[in-house]
Amino acid sequence: MITRRVGRVRGALVERWRQLRAVEVVVAQSAVSAALAWFLAAELIGNPQPVFAPIAAMVTLGISAGQRLRRAVELVLGVTAGIAVGDGLIYVIGTGSWQIGVGAALAMTVTILAGGSAGIVSQAATSSVLVATLRPPTEGIYFTRLVDALIGGAVALAVMALLLPVNPVTVVSRVARPALNVLVEGLTVTARGLAERDQDPVQEALAALTRGEEKLDEFYEVLPQGREAATIAPLRWRSRAALQQYVKAAEYIERAVRNARVLTRRAVTLLRDDEPAPKELVASLCGLAEAAKVVQRDLRRGSMPKGAVELVCRAVEQASAAYRQGLGFSGSVVVAQVRAIATDLLGTTGLPHDEAEQEVRRAGGTPGDSFEAVDEPRGGVDRRGRPRRPGGDGTS
Repeated sequence: MITRRVGRVRGALVERWRQLRAVEVVVAQSAVSAALAWFLAAELIGNPQPVFAPIAAMVTLGISAGQRLRRAVELVLGVTAGIAVGDGLIYVIGTGSWQIGVGAALAMTVTILAGGSAGIVSQAATSSVLVATLRPPTEGIYFTRLVDALIGGAVALAVMALLLPVNPVTVVSRVARPALNVLVEGLTVTARGLAERDQDPVQEALAALTRGEEKLDEFYEVLPQGREAATIAPLRWRSRAALQQYVKAAEYIERAVRNARVLTRRAVTLLRDDEPAPKELVASLCGLAEAAKVVQRDLRRGSMPKGAVELVCRAVEQASAAYRQGLGFSGSVVVAQVRAIATDLLGTTGLPHDEAEQEVRRAGGTPGDSFEAVDEPRGGVDRRGRPRRPGGDGTS
C-alpha cells in the first residue's frame, strides 16, 4: 500500500515537472516582458504608475500560447474600449460597487454591439474595472493608460519574437514524446502479455492507451504555439520544415494510438478465449514498438523517420506469418490492427496514404475478409470531426 502511494506521488511530481518544463520559456517571456514594459512606461514615457503596461504584456503572452498576434490586437482594442467607457462613465457617476458593475456591463455591451470577439469583450470589461478601482478618473480621460497597453503588447511581442523565442520543435516534441510513449509502451506490454499468456499486463496496456487520448489532446493544443513561434521569430524560421513534419505526422500518430487500443482490447479477448498467439505475432508487436521509437527519435531530431519503414514492413511480414499458421477470430483482428498501425506509422515517414497501404500489402500480402477489424466503425468522422481516411480503421 505504501509503495503504491509513493509511486503515485512520484508519478504526480514527474507529471508536474513535465508540465513546468513545457511552459518554462513562456514563464520566462512573461516575467521579462512585465519588467521591461514597466521600465519603458515608467522611465521613458514618464508614467509614475504604469499598471496597464505589465498587465498588457502578461495578457498578450499568456500561458496558453498559440494566438498571441491576434491576442495583442484584441488586447489593444479591448483595453481602448474599456478605458474609454470606464474613464468617461466613472468620471460622471463616480466610484463604488454598483458603478463598477455598470461600467463593466456597459463596456461589454459596447464591444459586443461593435462585433468584438470574446477576447475583446473580456479585455474591455477587465479594463473598465481596473480603471474604476486602481486610479479612478478625477480630471477627465487618462490617455496614458492606452499608451501603457500599447507598450505592454509591443514589448511582449518583441520578447516573444526576438529576445526569448521558443524553439518550436522542442516545444512540440516535448508533448509528442508522451503520446508516442503511450503507443510504444502499449504495444510492448501487450506483446509481453501475449508471450506470457497473462491478461493483467494487457489490461494495463489497454487502460494506458485509453488514457493516452489526453496526451494526444495536449499534442494538438501545443501545435499552434509551435506554428506561431516558427512564423514570427526570425531565429526560428529554419525550424519550419521540422515542425511541418510533426504537423503532418499528428493525424497518423492519433490513428496509430486508436488502432493500438483496438488491438489491445482484442488481445485481451484472445487470451480470455485461449486462442493461439504464435511467437511471430508477439515479435510483430515488438517490431511496431521499435518502429514507433524510431519515429519518435527522428521527429525530435527534425529528420524524416525513414528508418522506421524497414521495421514496419518486417512487423507486417511477421504478423502475416502468424496468420498463415492459423489464428482464432481475435487473433485475426489483432493482425488486421497490426496492418492498420503499420499504415499509420508509414504515414509519419512522409508516404502518402495510398503508398503506405501498398507497402503494407507488399510486405504481408493482400488480406482476406478475416483481416477486417470489427471494433471500429468504418468511415464517418474522428473525435475531432474530421473525415476518416479509407483504411484508417484497420482494413489495410
